Amino acid sequence: MPTTTTNLLPPDLLTQLERLELVTRKIFRGRMKGERRSKRKGQSVEFADFRAYVPGDDLRSIDWNLYARLDKLIVKLFLEEEDLHFYVLIDESRSMGFGEPTKLDYAKQLAAALGFVGLVRADRVRIETLGQGLRQHGPVLRGRKSVRRMLDYLGSIEPADSVPLAEGIKKFCLRNTGRGVVVLVSDLMDKNGYEAGLRYLVSQRMDVYVIHLLSQEELEPNVKGDLQLIDCEDHDIAEITVSAPLLARYQATLGSFTLGVQEFCARRGVNYLLANNRTPVKDLISNYLRRRGLVR
Repeated sequence: MPTTTTNLLPPDLLTQLERLELVTRKIFRGRMKGERRSKRKGQSVEFADFRAYVPGDDLRSIDWNLYARLDKLIVKLFLEEEDLHFYVLIDESRSMGFGEPTKLDYAKQLAAALGFVGLVRADRVRIETLGQGLRQHGPVLRGRKSVRRMLDYLGSIEPADSVPLAEGIKKFCLRNTGRGVVVLVSDLMDKNGYEAGLRYLVSQRMDVYVIHLLSQEELEPNVKGDLQLIDCEDHDIAEITVSAPLLARYQATLGSFTLGVQEFCARRGVNYLLANNRTPVKDLISNYLRRRGLVR
């Protein structure tokens, strides 16, 4: 059943999401004040430390009581609150239309859930797809009032003609030059490979998460006999006879592929998660993504 805006965020999922917030392993300077405390010193209401005055400091930050006692100019430092720039990049290629639920429907619900967490915490949220052009920006969303707009945007995303992974990610990086957290949700099924695309994300110095989404049918195919397989993206045809040795070879190849992606990401500081479309989104977030530090 296609995902609609009414079932992207069911009540039981919303109850869980209300208690969460997005987390970054890096410190980025936001453009607006959010609900997040930064380790960086700045201006807010919570005192952090003192330091000696240097020319150019804001005179309003001087502690005049200390000056009266010590005859020294001392500046008060405060914890700075900053917003988080949070991006979800969805692969909407034809292969993402496979599975029950489809991988694309699952990706949209995951994006809705993570986006909701960001919006209720006053983070800046932007959801985009790999197929968008260089000047086709996804909407910038902020605040709980933007939840409906986010859901409507996600509801409009449908499987589309395949765009090479590297090309789609490169255009995303050119459209979004700011720092922040980016979550790529993709099956990574690109005959040209995934490496070049992920290198673009790493070069942005963003906090990068790769959700490698596969269907249960791909992870454990339940097929037998003589079959004709047609690639849904480039229409290549393969005639096969399914046997136990062939399925064992498939599992070995799949395992080698996912392990290769995991190691590629680990070497570059990218958080990688292999996800199954049968895992409830609320469990993926509360268990797996919480352990990997994206939410708390």
